[in-house]
Amino acid sequence: MIEIKNVSKTYNGNIKAVDNVTLNIPNGKIIGFIGLNGAGKTTLIKMMTGILKPDNGTIKINGLDIIENSLEAKQNIGYITDSPDMFLRLTGIEFINFISDIYKVDVKTRKAKIKYLAEQFGLVDLLDKPMQGYSHGMRQKMMVVAALVHEPSVWILDEPMIGLDPRSAVALKKMMREHVKNGNTVFFSTHVLEVAEKLCDEIVIIDKGKIVYYGTLEALIKKHKKKDLEELFLEVINNE
Repeated sequence: MIEIKNVSKTYNGNIKAVDNVTLNIPNGKIIGFIGLNGAGKTTLIKMMTGILKPDNGTIKINGLDIIENSLEAKQNIGYITDSPDMFLRLTGIEFINFISDIYKVDVKTRKAKIKYLAEQFGLVDLLDKPMQGYSHGMRQKMMVVAALVHEPSVWILDEPMIGLDPRSAVALKKMMREHVKNGNTVFFSTHVLEVAEKLCDEIVIIDKGKIVYYGTLEALIKKHKKKDLEELFLEVINNE
C-alpha cells in the first residue's frame, strides 16, 4: 500500500512540480500514472521512493514513512528509474549481485531469482558482459531484473516499457498481473494510453502538479462520453 498525504515539491523557489497531492494506492491493484511531460510524474515517483524529500506532506509505504523510516520503507520497494544508464562499468551479474547485497538477498535465493528473470527477459548470455556494451533496451531489462530480485511487495516503475522489446514487455506485464494477484501493489507511469487501458485496474492523471483524476478508465469514459483515449485525456487536463 502507498499512502500520500498533502505532498508538495517546489524547485528554485517558484516552480511547483507537485502541488498538495493526496493519494491512497491499495494493495492488489495495478495503477497507471499518466501526465504530459513536466506534469510532475517523475518528481512524485522520486519522492515516493525516497530519492527526493517533499517540501511538506507524508508518504508511507506499507505503513512506513519514506523519510522517517527510510531504510525499512525502501526494503518494500522495487523501483525502476526512467534512465537505465548507470553502473555501466559493471557486468550485468555484478550489478544484480550489488543490488542483491544491498537488499540482503541470500545467495541461494538470488541465484534462483536471477536465473528466472534473466530467462524471462532474454539476458542469460549477457550477464557476464559489461553493461556499457548493452543497447538501451538491454540496460532497461537489467534494471527490471535488479528491481525485482529482492521480491519487493510494492513496485514503483517510471516508464518501465520504454526500450523493451515486445517479448520483454509481455513478460513484464504478466509479472505485474501475477504480482497484484498475490495482494501486492504496482504503480507505474506511462505515456502510452493503450498500455494503461489494457493493463491497469485504475489510473491517476496528473497535470501541473495536481491530481485531476483517480479512478477506473471505464468511469472516466462514461463521465465524458468519449471513447478515443487521446481525446479523453486532453479533455480531462484541459477542463481541470
